[in-house]
Amino acid sequence: MHGQPRRPKQPEDDAAAAAKAAKLRELQVQVLHNHHTYTYTEEALGLSFKLLEINPEAYTAWNYRKLALQHNLKELSDPEAIKSTVDNELRVVELALRQNPKSYGAWYHRKWLLNQKLAPVDFKREYGLLDKLLKVDARNFHGWNYRRFLAKFMGVPEEKELQYTMDKISENFSNYSAWHNRSILLSNLLIQQSEGFESKQKIFSEEFELVIQALFTDPSDQSGWFYHLWLLAQTSTPDNPQLISSWPSNGAKLSLCSARKNEDQNMVSSPSSICCYSLKEGIIPIVLYFNDPVKGLNPTNVKLNSDFVFDKDLQWRPLVITDSGYSNCWATYLEIRNKDCSTSQQFSVEVSIPCPDDIMSRSGSHCNCPVHFTFTIELGNNNDEAHDTDLFHDPISWSSSESFQSHGKPSCVAFDQLNITSALVQEESRWNLDRLSDEIDLFRDLPDENSKFAKLTLARLLLACAAIKSRGSSLIERKGYCEEALGFFSDLINLDPSHKRYYEDERSLVLMDQVTWKMFENSLLNRRSRQFSIAQLTWFL
Repeated sequence: MHGQPRRPKQPEDDAAAAAKAAKLRELQVQVLHNHHTYTYTEEALGLSFKLLEINPEAYTAWNYRKLALQHNLKELSDPEAIKSTVDNELRVVELALRQNPKSYGAWYHRKWLLNQKLAPVDFKREYGLLDKLLKVDARNFHGWNYRRFLAKFMGVPEEKELQYTMDKISENFSNYSAWHNRSILLSNLLIQQSEGFESKQKIFSEEFELVIQALFTDPSDQSGWFYHLWLLAQTSTPDNPQLISSWPSNGAKLSLCSARKNEDQNMVSSPSSICCYSLKEGIIPIVLYFNDPVKGLNPTNVKLNSDFVFDKDLQWRPLVITDSGYSNCWATYLEIRNKDCSTSQQFSVEVSIPCPDDIMSRSGSHCNCPVHFTFTIELGNNNDEAHDTDLFHDPISWSSSESFQSHGKPSCVAFDQLNITSALVQEESRWNLDRLSDEIDLFRDLPDENSKFAKLTLARLLLACAAIKSRGSSLIERKGYCEEALGFFSDLINLDPSHKRYYEDERSLVLMDQVTWKMFENSLLNRRSRQFSIAQLTWFL
């Protein structure tokens, strides 16, 4: 248990351990025999109890007791007899937990008993036992997990449980489990928009003030720092999922022309156009990329309008298929049916998500920012040399396992990089950046200048500010944040050599980020869109 010193080993311990092992083996053989022969007598149950009293982790013995309880209850009809049998089973679990308060099998068995709803449960006693356990070991995560289970089972308001975590934190700032439970409860209350929890800014401002008291009281304790890291993650990410980029991008022009013509003229895509050398049967993909995994895209909430004929019932599917149905990247395919390569034609395509409330992230938040963008498709034959060329002869596909490929080779389609500098993104609220800036100023004044936790938190705060700045055009400020964060990681490598590899990995990520953003900055200076080949795009996705 946490905070409990180990008893020094005594000479007689070896003999006692050998005797215990011999008894344990004998009990295991007997319990397994009873299990295989479906023997559920009182004597057989007594043997399983003796085994679990010595070794609460004997999971087969718990399973045996489950089957025995179900078998014996079939012969009982008196409610009092049923209640007595269930209470006896709960006492068996209790005695096992006294031997090992962190026994997975014992805790799972107790939950299973309550879930069966075989008899009324004395919840006052359950909470009383939990209080005793958490007084002995305040960070027993099994106990906290069981308390969450009880609260949900009884329908206890999460606000009341939140106050309980506050009581425990007030008793001891170092109670990591109480901080963790607080983060779970707050997440649920904010998602549900419970009374008093409508404003994320108000709640998180109060939580920052609370955890800062703990950090400045004892900067060497990890518990508060982990909770602060959770608050930082919640503050530096948008409240709702957002569409951060698309292909084609807003205002793009797709020119469907022959590969031979482009090679002869050495054409280079301009910032406002993308040249597609060949698209089989005029099938054009449309890709939407969100900052968080979402689900719920369908023809009803993602509308496409154009002056050419296409299948109105377009199906949106995730490019990376998961069991949950959530994905950052979604795609559909337009087929140009009224194309005529003998004459030049131009089509305008409008993509809009007017009411995106149906599009939801894993956290339960809705994509509440309307989206609207357009692009143009040009096709036709502009010279005699390409007259007999099939503009759609090369098959191009894009699946979850491969990028666009043309006969096994990367195709010549160029994509805008999918990043959060897209014009489709709204500016993050000032509160997020102001809150993070206040935290940076505060931790610069931390009395313990050599605190590894403070330096690591400062580096993370700076990178969070850099991420927010990357959504706008403040590239100089963003660079400054990254440079200072690199300095903190270098300090940490010298200050905490035991975690040197971790700090080096974190520093490498910042350096890689700087390289890619330097490329983007140069492309802006040259007034050219940052476009990547399909192979490069695959690396980013």
